[in-house]
Amino acid sequence: MSLEVENPSNIKTTKRLERQDSLFGDAEKVSNITGHGSKENWTQVIHLAFQSIGIIYGDVGTSPLYVYSSTFPNGIKNKDDLLGVLSLILYTLILIPMIKYVFIVLYADDNGDGGTFALYSLISRYAKIRLIPNQQVEDSMVSNYSIESPSLPLRRAQWLKDKLESSKAAKIGLFTITILGTSMVMGDGTLTPAISVLSAVNGIREKVPSLTETQVVWISVPILFMLFSVQRFGTDKVGYSFAPIISVWFVLIAGIGIYNIMVYEIGILRAFNPMHILYYFRRNGKEAWVSLGGAILCVTGTEGMYADLGHFNIRAIQISFTAVLFPSVALCYIGQAAYLRTFPENVADTFYRSIPAPLFWPTFLIAIFSAIIASQAMLSGAFAILSKALSLGCFPRVRVIHTSKHHEGQVYIPEVNFLMGLASVIITITFRTTTEIGNAYGICVVTVFSITTHLMTVVMLLVWKKNIIFILLFYVVFSSIEWIYLSSILSKFIQGGYLPFCFALVLMALMVTWHYVHVMKYWYELDHIVPIDDVTTLLEKHNVRRIPGVGLLYSELVQGIPPVFLQLVQKIPSVHSVFLFMSIKHLPIPHVVPAERFLFRQVGPREHRMFRCVARYGYSDTVEDSGEFARFLADRLKIFIEDESLFAADKLENEDTEGQTRPRQSACSVVHSEEVIEPQMSSHVGNISTYSLQTIEEEKQLIDVEMERGVVYLMGSANVIAGPKSSAVKKVVVNYVYAFLRRNLAEGHKVLAIPKDQLLKVGITYEI
Repeated sequence: MSLEVENPSNIKTTKRLERQDSLFGDAEKVSNITGHGSKENWTQVIHLAFQSIGIIYGDVGTSPLYVYSSTFPNGIKNKDDLLGVLSLILYTLILIPMIKYVFIVLYADDNGDGGTFALYSLISRYAKIRLIPNQQVEDSMVSNYSIESPSLPLRRAQWLKDKLESSKAAKIGLFTITILGTSMVMGDGTLTPAISVLSAVNGIREKVPSLTETQVVWISVPILFMLFSVQRFGTDKVGYSFAPIISVWFVLIAGIGIYNIMVYEIGILRAFNPMHILYYFRRNGKEAWVSLGGAILCVTGTEGMYADLGHFNIRAIQISFTAVLFPSVALCYIGQAAYLRTFPENVADTFYRSIPAPLFWPTFLIAIFSAIIASQAMLSGAFAILSKALSLGCFPRVRVIHTSKHHEGQVYIPEVNFLMGLASVIITITFRTTTEIGNAYGICVVTVFSITTHLMTVVMLLVWKKNIIFILLFYVVFSSIEWIYLSSILSKFIQGGYLPFCFALVLMALMVTWHYVHVMKYWYELDHIVPIDDVTTLLEKHNVRRIPGVGLLYSELVQGIPPVFLQLVQKIPSVHSVFLFMSIKHLPIPHVVPAERFLFRQVGPREHRMFRCVARYGYSDTVEDSGEFARFLADRLKIFIEDESLFAADKLENEDTEGQTRPRQSACSVVHSEEVIEPQMSSHVGNISTYSLQTIEEEKQLIDVEMERGVVYLMGSANVIAGPKSSAVKKVVVNYVYAFLRRNLAEGHKVLAIPKDQLLKVGITYEI
């Protein structure tokens, strides 16, 4: 950071020391990082646009399989209703996916990543809304952080920032709607395979009418099983290779749409007049309002498009949507409406009935593949969002597998994949038809739309600082549309609409339980930390001896000495020759460049060789394996030791020459920054005696020797229990629900890939 002081001539000058702490030493050696996809040329953009067709448009592209049958479950009573419904579909496609998402929401990327948690983390960079107060001043200096000075926002943005930071209810509210959105996306990922595969397979009954509904269901189940089985190969392998298939699908549905328009009724193009929507509601009243629940299915998969933003870039998605997806899907819906004007009795199976006979089997096969790809896209988005929730401490520890070397945001979560696959198969067998599944599906879709609208409004006020008229227009228009659709879908609560609420309730309870105990445990440790100044006294009191090797004691605290250390020296009065208090900290940004990974502090006198280290990761970063992690840690520690000595000598010279150095401690960090009057800085090397340089080299060699003797990872095995005066609900949540999750999900050392023969657990009980 730069600090201003007045010089004797009353001229303000600003001087940044060559190094204020280890972060500056690291950060100043790397170039600034820009967002994902910011430097692609047009050739790369077109290539990404083609790839995006196979990844993010399968869901919305296969919606024509079931939209008309879901909108008219009781048949078409008046042929003119088709004009109203078609107009409704066209303008819904234009307003929500195109205008709202493609041309507005996509710009709210979190350094290239999208989704509800990306919006939440973007807001948390501009206001301290997270329930764990582990923000440090140094975090905002990571090159990917990209945050303005807090003194610059307009009064409106500053007012909102103050309100969010001072209101616990606002923090809890933002967290709640974020995990609700995540839960609904997970529900979307579960329902997408069921409705897409069932709709595609159902087309075979056109050629084999003897097939029963039950047989169609049991044909769908093996396809679903195969779909979830191949998830471990990842989007990179499963999705990219099918971009040509989805492209063929779009060509087919566009061509069939044009054919139906020319053969059956070209006058159907009158539906571009939005007045037909008004006429439709006048004729049908409440029935038209209820039918909105089917029409909204034309935009399923839109949130997945935003969640998968990190795989591509904004321009690529804009090109592929406007040039490929929208015209193809619009022509398909228009062609189906033209066909139904002539054959309204075929509304239950519009898509396959409207296909010209020679194209039936090719279209049927492509439809099956497209349904699988549509499911793959939504599932990959669900995994990506959940991995972000996991990294922010909002989801129980599960094993996250990164499936692509080129795209770090592409992940696979085995436990979640199994549960989602099981739920999808059960839903398919239980509901059997797309109508009731569509009711549940629609609630997931519109709820996520509404949550995104509300979070986007906060982003516009706090981050973008847009004109208030634009913000009000955005909020009023889109929230009104979404609430109208949501009210319609909720009328079908009993007919399948209850399913996503049950699903979301269970998932939210899981996330809230985990995060609540996670926060309470953090506060307990923070209240029981050992002051750094007491380390020497503590070591002497317990007659602690130093043993060979390097010890890494893991804690979630980013400052102070965790209480588990006191437990360690009391039970086993020995500490490794080089000892680090280690914290793995996930910042609310997608990536932290490796050179800025570690933040070091000296703990106690230099001869103790004890350090505080915070390893910082973005929510899309992968924690290295133990061997690579230890080597990289040792390298950065040696750089820190050298820089610390150089900085100490530099500081000493400044004190001698100016005598006006004033250390200042940050309120939220143990790191101090120096405030100096502009001196003439001399060479670092010139400030260090030959003896000091020799001492530095000896310390660095000692680090290498101790690393070779072995690294031991120490982890506190905390048994968290509710206090004796806690309520019955709290005791159930902490002592039973949380304890069950902790016992049955991945342990910390497995998540960090720590070898068992290098692991030492220290037991401790936290009473919260």
